[in-house]
Amino acid sequence: MGPGIPAIERGRGDRVLGAIRASWTSWRGGAIEPVIREALWRLGSDGGQLPAGTDAIGGYWIRTNDPEIDIVGADRAPIAKKITLVGSVKWLEKEPFDNRDLARLVTHRSQLPGADDTTPLLAVTRRGCTADVPTLTPEDLHDAWT
Repeated sequence: MGPGIPAIERGRGDRVLGAIRASWTSWRGGAIEPVIREALWRLGSDGGQLPAGTDAIGGYWIRTNDPEIDIVGADRAPIAKKITLVGSVKWLEKEPFDNRDLARLVTHRSQLPGADDTTPLLAVTRRGCTADVPTLTPEDLHDAWT
């Protein structure tokens, strides 16, 4: 809202609203990722939701954002000895996590130092999953706080 205040003051709140609606999905995805990482850390590997030895949850990206990995599980932080999990967050209104998303996650896993073809994958999705990958839903994440 902050950058749009001058437009609102000039009576052009419609432009601000249009800009917010246009970028909402991207903004929401970025905003929910830290919440999801916290929920995964809270769930931990004790409950069987994450691979054994997962004691730290973070993300990974480089300056070009290729790869950009939403979820990286590790044995410890800040410097991991072992990567225990690589995951993706897809938090869209109508689209499930699908085989294209899985293929992208597999490619990104191959670019993550310390991960290999045996590193487990995870999808965290708002609208289900049509790919063959372990998946957590909003209900699963909610359990982290109960």
